[in-house]
Amino acid sequence: MTAPSPASPSRPLLTFALVWLGQFVSLFGSGLTSFALGAYVYQLTGSTTRFVLISFCATLPLAVLSPFAGVLVDRWDRRKAMLWSDVGSGVTTGLIWTLLVADNAGWLKFQSWYMYPIVLLGGCCTAFRWPAWQATTPLLIPKRHLGRASGLAELGAAISQIASPVFAGVLVGSIGLHGVLFMDVLSFLFAASVLIAVRFPSPPPSAARASGKRSMRAELAEAWRFVRERRGLTYLLCFTTFTNASMALVLLLITPLVLSFTDVKSLGVIGSVSGLGMLAGGVLTSVWGGPKQRMRGVAGFPLIAAAMLLLAALPPSVPLLATAAMLFLFSMPLTAANSQVLWQTKVPLEIQGRVAALRKTVGQSAVLLVTLVAGPLADRVFEPWMAPGGALADSMGRLLGTGPGRGIALLFVVIGLTVLCAVGLLLSSPRARRVQEELPDVIPSHPLASTLPSEPPAADAVPENRLSATGNTPS
Repeated sequence: MTAPSPASPSRPLLTFALVWLGQFVSLFGSGLTSFALGAYVYQLTGSTTRFVLISFCATLPLAVLSPFAGVLVDRWDRRKAMLWSDVGSGVTTGLIWTLLVADNAGWLKFQSWYMYPIVLLGGCCTAFRWPAWQATTPLLIPKRHLGRASGLAELGAAISQIASPVFAGVLVGSIGLHGVLFMDVLSFLFAASVLIAVRFPSPPPSAARASGKRSMRAELAEAWRFVRERRGLTYLLCFTTFTNASMALVLLLITPLVLSFTDVKSLGVIGSVSGLGMLAGGVLTSVWGGPKQRMRGVAGFPLIAAAMLLLAALPPSVPLLATAAMLFLFSMPLTAANSQVLWQTKVPLEIQGRVAALRKTVGQSAVLLVTLVAGPLADRVFEPWMAPGGALADSMGRLLGTGPGRGIALLFVVIGLTVLCAVGLLLSSPRARRVQEELPDVIPSHPLASTLPSEPPAADAVPENRLSATGNTPS
């Protein structure tokens, strides 16, 4: 007989709280590592391209593996998928720690490229964690509180954004980069320990899967067909993919922009102040839950981000960039939470892992592209244009200034204007504007409703058409 778990599926809110805490601790540890490694590589090489290459290696597996991860997550125990993902991520961070310790001992000479294959392997582990957690949340949280749950997820990211740069700067000076990495390993162990202690409710089996084992290709096609046949969700996916890729480009280039006129200490200050904006956005979403008309949040808050990009492009100062970054990040959790609630309420529980992975694949493919081009675009195109005597020095240079970092500032202007155009295109589509009203909610109001035993359907009963082509409710 199996012993009762400390947090059984009959206590879903407690389970959610415990897992959220574990993932937050892990996220905080990863934030320490990300900040410390990024600053280390940029100071070691002075190359924006090599700095961005770390993010490229972390993103590539998410784009390539997410479709398969989504299918497997829908087949597997989602708790175990998250558990092994955390264990694998801890192992990869431990490998970098081992190399640094060996470098300090004089056993080898540490090179920045050593990190790239290890970060790539860590990204493979992350590809399984995200769809498993996204697909599990609706099983644990009542539908009316999904907006607040998404806000809590963004709140955890915001706290990490605030505290990680400050703590990383202090810790690197006191215990070194290898000490920061060791703390990250401990954070993964904590997250894994929480997952060992809890149990997740099981999603309802899909009718198609119950009829027999299907190929991975067929299950991937089911998720893609579900999104494609609902035009409003397709437009939502395209919009969020574009805006997230644009914001990823900004977050990649903010470090070289700041370091072009100040030092790492000021970079940490800007990172922490900007995190206050993300914290405010996460707290607001957790308490408020977002507007009832979700598309207003999806389309409205990116307008704030676009305006802040235009502000950040002005001649540089730490207070100016800190303010712009703070308001920029304030909009991100609000946008993400509203989009997330739409996906969680419009997608059946039994395919949420696959649909979440599809969204991740499309989104991360776009992020992968901007990660790949960010360094060359900044170093070889925009920076030369805005250098003294450059092609745009006598035009845009009069407004934005010339010299190091001004090319990135011009790129921020371009990104801000394109985001404004994307919002206009989204709102011009009736299917996108009315996606919340036209598509029915397909998840139960109570998180355990899907896991309660029920009588088998009669042989002549008509099965519920969960994956109908139009998404319209039956007449």
